[in-house]
Amino acid sequence: MKEEWDLIIKPQQKLLSLNLKEIWQYRDLLTMFVKRDVVTVYKQTILGPIWFFVQPIMTTLVYVVVFGNIAGIATDGIPKPLFYLSGIVIWNYFSECFLQTSDTFAQNQDMFGKVYFPRLIMPLSKVVSGLIKFFIQFTLFLIVYFYFVIKGVPVVISWSMLLIPYLIILMASLGLGFGLIFTSMTTKYRDLKFLVQFGVQLLMYATPIIYPMSLIEGQLKLAIALNPLAHVIEAFKYSFLGEGELSIIGLTYSTIFATVVLLIGILIFNKTEKSFVDTI
Repeated sequence: MKEEWDLIIKPQQKLLSLNLKEIWQYRDLLTMFVKRDVVTVYKQTILGPIWFFVQPIMTTLVYVVVFGNIAGIATDGIPKPLFYLSGIVIWNYFSECFLQTSDTFAQNQDMFGKVYFPRLIMPLSKVVSGLIKFFIQFTLFLIVYFYFVIKGVPVVISWSMLLIPYLIILMASLGLGFGLIFTSMTTKYRDLKFLVQFGVQLLMYATPIIYPMSLIEGQLKLAIALNPLAHVIEAFKYSFLGEGELSIIGLTYSTIFATVVLLIGILIFNKTEKSFVDTI
């Protein structure tokens, strides 16, 4: 008689293999991890999900006072709360994806050592749960946006608003790619996880969130243009505010950069997952 098995575990042959069929089979597990990430974080807090709104509101207020009023940085004629919030919302999604996936192996080493499931499920769950948080904060941005529109602030809606889903995908790809690379490296070099938070903060200042690209000139503008996140955030601002720089060349560069980083991240992640239990 021919034996039939419910589950056959095979060694991974290709380092760039995503094994999407197996990931789809474990979609219920992915859903469970997403619910855990969204619900349990604020489950025993007083304000609960309201914290999703508090963080961008408080950050925006700090930016308005420090960079808008004290430093006097121009915002291209856009109301300061609207200008800063537009950058903070989409930046937070990248930051969430990067920081959460960059600690995948260390946070889940016990689970990985006891039960089998596609390891890529875990970082993917962080990207999806971060997307839910993004849409919650994006709702806050829309409320503030329409408030200023009703007040008569001249805000130009661009056709590039159709690019918003694509911009979100770029941010997710960059966050996931960098996260996979760093979580794989931290299995051997624990010190890296202490640099991630600091590095993300520095990267934020190299991204046009608290200032418009129109204020930057010369070699400094060229240096910032090498940051793939800059083109995505500028396109996001341009879509809603009518101010900023929508560069097709810049978005093409960001797309190529995100694709390469994601492929490298998957390759390193697949290579590391084979032996990380022995080294972590």
